[in-house]
Amino acid sequence: MGGRKRRKVKLLSARVVDDKRRTTMNKKAMLEMQTWSDLPIELLELIFCRLSLEDNIRSSIACKRWNTAAISVRVVNHSPWLMYFPKFGNMYEFYDPAQRKTYSLEFPELYGSRVCYTKDGWLLLYRPRTNRVFFFNPFSQEVVKLPRFELTYQIVAFSCAPTSNTCVVFTVRHISPTIVAISTCHPGATEWVTVNYQNRLPFVSSIWNKIVFCNGFFYCLSLTGWLGVFDPLEHTWNVLAVPPPKCPENFFAKNWWKGKFMSEHNGDILVIYTCCSENPIIFKLDQSKMFWQEMKTLDGMTLFASFLSSHSRSDLPGMMRNSVYFSKVRFFGKRCISYSLDDCRYYPRKQCHDWGEQDPFENIWIEPPEDLSSFI
Repeated sequence: MGGRKRRKVKLLSARVVDDKRRTTMNKKAMLEMQTWSDLPIELLELIFCRLSLEDNIRSSIACKRWNTAAISVRVVNHSPWLMYFPKFGNMYEFYDPAQRKTYSLEFPELYGSRVCYTKDGWLLLYRPRTNRVFFFNPFSQEVVKLPRFELTYQIVAFSCAPTSNTCVVFTVRHISPTIVAISTCHPGATEWVTVNYQNRLPFVSSIWNKIVFCNGFFYCLSLTGWLGVFDPLEHTWNVLAVPPPKCPENFFAKNWWKGKFMSEHNGDILVIYTCCSENPIIFKLDQSKMFWQEMKTLDGMTLFASFLSSHSRSDLPGMMRNSVYFSKVRFFGKRCISYSLDDCRYYPRKQCHDWGEQDPFENIWIEPPEDLSSFI
């Protein structure tokens, strides 16, 4: 009996060892059969977010899971930065809303200047004491001078970077509701050209810039919402017979004229109306039917609104899409005030949005350089 029990115990232990060996071999075989596509999606996203755009696109064609992970973290465009102009000193701050980081640069050459407009990473600046007008690139520190000109009540913009031979600087101010004075200049010119134009419809120029250059034309939004169009090639001016955007009556409160912003995106003209704590209303110009259409979604686009110039972007990080970022920062400079069209609310909540309190020359959105390592 004892011998039989011992033999059974030995057989049982042998089977256990054999089963463990088979299990180990099966696990090894399964591990050998696993591929990179079997990595957890969170780990794939962590890897792909560190790749360049070119490598991200190449990796996305490996398999379906890689494609999903790569597209979810792909960033094609950089967010504009908010550039702050100091009241004293020469230290300028740049706030990156995507990374929530602030960088500082010193520009003594800008002392006594005020900003007018930005586009393509360039600033257009004006020195009131000397009537000096010039372009400045804060990242390359290039300067392009223009002839002296008195910029008092004009709203001003330019078409593209001053390094381009098609760059045009444009200003407009109303002399009367039916007459405007338009002045133009370009890099290399010796003087500004000013021409008075008659309007068929009333046009009173806005207090702060509501100008965009789109499809070869300068579009200007008047104080009361009428749209003027200037053709810099044909030197023609026209106020379109498009009724102003319709807003609720409660939008026309104190400082209502300061809470308007204008931008363009892929040939579309966009206008943002805000009023205190009310949710903003965004309109797009239907250029075929000639009316302002209210937008309930931006289809993933992001708008960056400031008094003197506003910008639009697509293909930004997911949390920034379908939102409007304003030129106000809260929580000790760590977060921009933004409005999400997906959530129909401001972030952060319960903040004051009275634009009458803010100095329009305090800050402006500007496009950062592609290579950030050269100055950070």
